[in-house]
Amino acid sequence: MSVVLNTNQSATTASNNLANSSNRLQKSLNRLSSGSRIVNPADDAGGLAVSMKLGATAKRQGAVNSNIGNAVSLLQTQDGALKVAGKILDRISELRTLNDDVTKSTGDKANYNTEFVALKSQLTAITSESFNGVSMFGSSTSTVYATEDASTSSQIVLGARDLTSTSTGVGAVTAATSLTGISAIATVTSAIENVATMRATNGAEQSRLGFASELLTTNKANLEAATSRIIDVDVAWESTQLAMWNTLVSAGTSMLSQANQSSQTALRLLQ
Repeated sequence: MSVVLNTNQSATTASNNLANSSNRLQKSLNRLSSGSRIVNPADDAGGLAVSMKLGATAKRQGAVNSNIGNAVSLLQTQDGALKVAGKILDRISELRTLNDDVTKSTGDKANYNTEFVALKSQLTAITSESFNGVSMFGSSTSTVYATEDASTSSQIVLGARDLTSTSTGVGAVTAATSLTGISAIATVTSAIENVATMRATNGAEQSRLGFASELLTTNKANLEAATSRIIDVDVAWESTQLAMWNTLVSAGTSMLSQANQSSQTALRLLQ
């Protein structure tokens, strides 16, 4: 090997190796301190893009799950109101039957009618109940989306609960001005049956929403796990890399120092 003054190839090589080791050591430090394998887009451009999409999807699923939870709360509140409406109709049907008793005086029947009017007013009040400003009863349906992409194939339609329509029987009861205004007991029993059907449908909708929520929770967890595999750093492996690059930086620094001393050999030859 020639002894030269102008070019110190050993020092240049040692310097390049030291710079590379220092760069890799800095990357390991950044990854461990941030907990992320992708600190800069250049670390894994494709992985970063995929993780961003998966992360956004997981957040939307969390939001959809929250919407479903609110819909369940609405249905639970609605069912509570329907339960009370059913009890009122039960009592009205009892009063209507008692009103047909031939042994009851006009005064007795008037008392029955007074209670009926009061109960009818309460039944009418139930029809205007709302949840967070949203009417719980009416002729229109509501749609709850069960997926983050708002797919129509997975949407859940909450049926209409119209307590004012005469077709449900409830409207016919509230329209009567007195017990005798209810032409037949069948009018009240029909209303009770319709309220029972509404409660059954309400329960079926709650059940479906519960399963939809469970699916969203599972999918969200799986998406978060997939995102973690892309962006989260493996601390055990990266710690090993840190130790290796730390050792190489120390060794490179030492070797660069020795390489810089090699020019002294040429100077001694000139003495």
